[in-house]
Amino acid sequence: MGPVSQLGCPVVIGIDGGGSKTDLAVLSLEGEMVFHARGGGANPQTVGLDESVAVVRALATEALEVSGNRSLLQTSVYLAGMDLPVEIEQFSSAIAEDAWARGADGRRAVVDNDLFALLRAGTDSPDAVAVVCGTGINAVGVRADGRTARFPALGLLSGDWGGGGDLGAAALWHAARSEDGRGPRTSLDRLVPTAYNLGTVREVIEAIHLGRIPARSVADLTPVLFTASTAGDEVAASVIDRQADEIVVLAVTALRRLHLLHVQVPVILGGGVLAANDSRLLTRIELGLEEQAPNAHSHLVTAPPIVGAGLLALEAAGAGTDALTCARREMERSS
Repeated sequence: MGPVSQLGCPVVIGIDGGGSKTDLAVLSLEGEMVFHARGGGANPQTVGLDESVAVVRALATEALEVSGNRSLLQTSVYLAGMDLPVEIEQFSSAIAEDAWARGADGRRAVVDNDLFALLRAGTDSPDAVAVVCGTGINAVGVRADGRTARFPALGLLSGDWGGGGDLGAAALWHAARSEDGRGPRTSLDRLVPTAYNLGTVREVIEAIHLGRIPARSVADLTPVLFTASTAGDEVAASVIDRQADEIVVLAVTALRRLHLLHVQVPVILGGGVLAANDSRLLTRIELGLEEQAPNAHSHLVTAPPIVGAGLLALEAAGAGTDALTCARREMERSS
C-alpha cells in the first residue's frame, strides 16, 4: 500500500490484473501516487467472472475510500483473459453500477486486455505491437488511426502455442520420451524429476495423474528448459527456438494486418518467459524480426504493466507530459 496524498487534485485509477496478482494505482492528475495496492489474480478465464470482479472491486472500493473527496476522473481496468468482446462487455456490465467505475462526468470505466497496459508501459508510439509470453501467449497491434490487430488467445483452440503452460508441457513430454526410449535422449529426463524432488519422470507423471502434484505445476518447468538449453541440450533448444518463432509470427502477423511492415515500429516484449532474458530466445526473436520485419525494433519491457495502466488512465483524463513522467517514476518505484 502506497502513501496517501494530502493534495486535493483530481485522481484516476489504473488497474492491471493477471493470473496471480492484481495491481491498482491511484494517481493525481499531476502524476503523484496517491495509493497503491495489490490483490489476488483477476483473470476471469482462470478464476471466473465473479471472482475477477470481486478482486478488482475490493481493491477499487478501498482506493475510493482512501482518496477521500477527490474527484475521480477516470478508471481504466486491464486484465488478462479479456480476449473476446463478449468477455469485456460481461465485466463492464458487472461493474457498471459501482461508484469507482464511473468518472466525474459519468463516463464508464475502460475495460480491456492487459496487453494494452504492457504496450503503454513500453512505448507511447501510436504505431506499435506488443507480444506477451508468460503463462500463455498473446499479441496486439495498434495504429495511429485507431485500428487494432488482436487475437483470441484461447490456447490450442484458437491456434496458439507457447507460454509457460506449453513450454512446461513440452519439457515433460520430451523427458518422458527420453526416459522410456521413444524419443531422443535429453537431460530433461533428469532435470524434470529433480525439479519435483523425485527420482524418475515416471514418478512425476504418476504423481500428477493421481493428483499428488497439481497439474498446473507443469508450467513451472520453463526454467528447466532454459537450463538444459543453455547447457547445450539440443532437444530443449529446439523447444526454445519454437517459442521464439511463435513470438515472431505473432508480431509479424499483427504488423502485416495493420500494414505496418514497412514502417519503423516498436515491438514490445513482456511476460515472465521473456523476462527470464534467455539469450537464445531473445537472439532468435531479433533475427526473426530482422528477416521478416526489418523496420521493426524489439524492446523488452521490465517495467510492471501497472505503469501502462496508470499512464493510460491519466492520458484518458487529459494529463500532461510532466504528469506522465512523474507518474511513471512513482509507479516504477512503488512496484
